[in-house]
Parts: sequence; C-alpha cells; structure tokens
Amino acid sequence: MAKRTVLVIQHAPWERAGRVGEALEDAGLDIETLSVVDVNKPELPKPGELAGLVLMGGPMRADDYEHHPGLKAETKLVKEATQAEVPVLGVCLGHQILARALGARLQPSDGMHQGMGTVKWVATDDAVSTWANKTTPVLQWHSDSASLPEGAKLLAKSADTKVEAFRAGSALGLQFHLEVTGPLFEQWLDMPQMVKGLKKRQIAELLEDFQAKDDLVQPLADSIFSAFAARCSTCAAQPVGE
Repeated sequence: MAKRTVLVIQHAPWERAGRVGEALEDAGLDIETLSVVDVNKPELPKPGELAGLVLMGGPMRADDYEHHPGLKAETKLVKEATQAEVPVLGVCLGHQILARALGARLQPSDGMHQGMGTVKWVATDDAVSTWANKTTPVLQWHSDSASLPEGAKLLAKSADTKVEAFRAGSALGLQFHLEVTGPLFEQWLDMPQMVKGLKKRQIAELLEDFQAKDDLVQPLADSIFSAFAARCSTCAAQPVGE
C-alpha cells in the first residue's frame, strides 16, 4: 500500500536537511529529496501524497522565477500543502517561499547577515512551548527577509529582522538555520559561494563562534524538529490522497 512521504526540496547542494532529516529519520518517516529550482514546470507530488514538506535554504531570491523557474511550482505546492493542512517547514529561503505563498512580501535586508546571532521568542507554539520570552543563539545566513503573512502568528524576531519565525496553521517558517550541524557548517565554509568576500581570518572566526554556541542551539533544534516530525507522523498515518 502506498505511503505518504516527507518531501525535502533543496536549492543548493550544500543546503542539506541536517538535523531536520535526523528528526524525520528518528520518527521512522519515509523521506524523498528533490532539487527542482532550475526546472521549468517540474513534476511535484500532490499534497495528498505528502506526510510533510521541507524547503531548505539557497542563494537565490524567493521570487526570481525568471532565472529559477522551479520556484514558482514550489510556491504553488506550498500554498496547496498548507491549505490541505500538510506540515510544512521553511528554512531561510524556504521560509521566504512559504511566506510569499501565504501572501507576504519579500524584503531586501541591509546587507548580508552571516554568522551567529540571537533571536527573541515572543509566543508559544507546539514547537517552541518552552522557549517563549527567551533569547537564543541561531545561525544566520541571508540577505532577504519576509513580512508576516496575514493571520500568521509571530514566534520570533531579532534586532535586524522583524520576522524570524512564524506559525501559519500547519506551516512553520524559520529565517535562521537550526538544521546545520558542526560538520555541515564546516562544509558550508569550504564552499566558495558561501564565503565570497570573506577573509580566512573571518571564516575561522565564524567557525569558532558557531562551535562555541552550538551546544546552546541543539536543544532548540531538537524541540522544533521533533515537534515537526510528530506532525508529519500524524499526517503519514492518513491514507494517500486524502
């Protein structure tokens, strides 16, 4: 009998699921990974075939349909999945795609945000039930942000970004990168595209800061991604197509 799967959409080879994938695997969920960002009219599953949908980060703008036509199909799928109450998780670029699918605006930031920063959690949610009114370190790596979709609940904000995390029904958007593990971050820093314009000293400082704060990030990541995996498990128990 066919089973619902969790679809992970990547936008760059180094933007992998990391801790998200680990949480989904621990929950025993079936996972499929696709990269369709440069595919014109890609074939994507229907919401009724999904136990969950994860959209990872990437270097492109969320609305650059001219150079990355697959983004339009992704945005359509996100909207349909959210309407069908399929769990959706958007990370960084994925967060912006999710926000746009729900009617929000894309907003250029004042430069590139790179490295460890802090966010303030301002509301409770099943994924962040113990973190409200707390400030936590997170890895930032973005030059755009998104406004809050109408009707969505703001979960986190920062001094530089008004919408760091939000909940909209079955969908959760995270502007930052809790999914990145130590080994994955080291791979990021080996990619010329990721460290363009940075000196070796700056790259070393980014890694040192990440390693110093990662133990504080891990509990938050576990909380959020295990809650998302639990939502996907509930959805996976539903018959395909319903």
